[in-house]
Parts: sequence; C-alpha cells; structure tokens
Amino acid sequence: MAVKRYLIYKNHDIKNRSKYVYLYLCDRVNRDGICWPSIATIAKELELSKSTVRRALNDLRTAGLLTTKQRYRSNGGTSTLEYQLIMEEMPNENEFR
Repeated sequence: MAVKRYLIYKNHDIKNRSKYVYLYLCDRVNRDGICWPSIATIAKELELSKSTVRRALNDLRTAGLLTTKQRYRSNGGTSTLEYQLIMEEMPNENEFR
C-alpha cells in the first residue's frame, strides 16, 4: 500500500463496519489515496449488505477520513464513486489509549 494507514482500529468512536470498509479501501488505493470500487463490489467482497456499506461510508465521511466524488461515463451517465482517503493529519497514536 502506498499510503500510510490511519490507526483506525484504535479509534473506539468509529463503528466496526466503518473500520472494515476503511481497511478494505486502504488495500485498494493508489499512490494518491484514491480508489473507486462500486458499493456492490465492496458489499460482496466484505459480505455486507449494500446499505451497511453506505452507512459505513457515511460514517467515514462524517469522521473526516474520506471524501467521495461522483464519477461519470463518457456518455454522461453515472459511474462508481471515487473515494479519497484523508491521510494528511494523522492523530497521535497515544490519543486512543
């Protein structure tokens, strides 16, 4: 993985579903911290429902750990979301002890 992982597993304010989805996205990001798997793909690979994945993504956006941007096909139709993991300011590891 090209980006440094935020120690999400030590943050007890974030739900387990969100941690699971975050770690999944960490394994798929490029050097810029960007990836674009579909919600259906994330759900299938993690054996979660699509609604659970959507809730987890919303939790991560609210926590400031990721942003999303709609992607579009050349014909103007919507494609998958682009996920940008936010890694600039890493919390102190001792903060979660």
